[in-house]
Amino acid sequence: MDASAASLPTAQYCWFCWVVLGAMGYLAGSVPFAFMLAKSRGIDLFTVGSGNIGATNLGRALGKPWGFLCFFLDAAKGAIPVLIAGWWMGLLGKTAIEIDAPAAWSWLGVAILAILGHTLSPWIGFKGGKGVATGFGVLLALWPAVTVPALGALVLWILVLVVFRFISLASIVAALSIPCAVAAGAALAGGEMTIALRAERALPFLVVTGLIACFVVWKHRANILRIKAGAEPKIFGQRAETPTVETSPTPSP
Repeated sequence: MDASAASLPTAQYCWFCWVVLGAMGYLAGSVPFAFMLAKSRGIDLFTVGSGNIGATNLGRALGKPWGFLCFFLDAAKGAIPVLIAGWWMGLLGKTAIEIDAPAAWSWLGVAILAILGHTLSPWIGFKGGKGVATGFGVLLALWPAVTVPALGALVLWILVLVVFRFISLASIVAALSIPCAVAAGAALAGGEMTIALRAERALPFLVVTGLIACFVVWKHRANILRIKAGAEPKIFGQRAETPTVETSPTPSP
């Protein structure tokens, strides 16, 4: 593949992505669907279970269908702004090594801001969920640069969940698999591009997927401790009763 296969976006596209589309990504990601769905049923999700504002805790509070609905909504709010940015910059349909690094950083900036919007939502005091569903939607929307690794991570997530029945463990393993798959894809892609150029173009995607993986692990640090202590709840088990606001325990960190 020729080194000039991808064209560098003009300066106005770069600033437009970082400022306008980046702001759109953050605002879309900041919509606290789990909190809103729980409130619609008269429940303050901060006072239930782990106190986390995400699909898993919502599923424990209201039932699995609500958790699945929230996961879909959280994934969509991450995917939509990233797809719009990719379309605007003409990057949809290109692999990681077909995109110049400056264009990749601009596109990935929108993805990062969407995830930050979910985890640091201004509508609920700059709090939020752990970013798994939104991050998954973001990675799927980076089509096809990270879409295939994200789908592979989904398969791995299902396998780990079925075997161990811990959503937290499945999320951690799946997140860690993505940068590994991105690196393998860049190394094994066809064409005559030099190793140095492959590394240069794959680097933004490796850095961002690696940071997302580290962030997911960090957000699940309390879950890791609970798994070690044998106190982490398993999926497919009996759903705990939803505590009321007056009698609910203090959310775990």
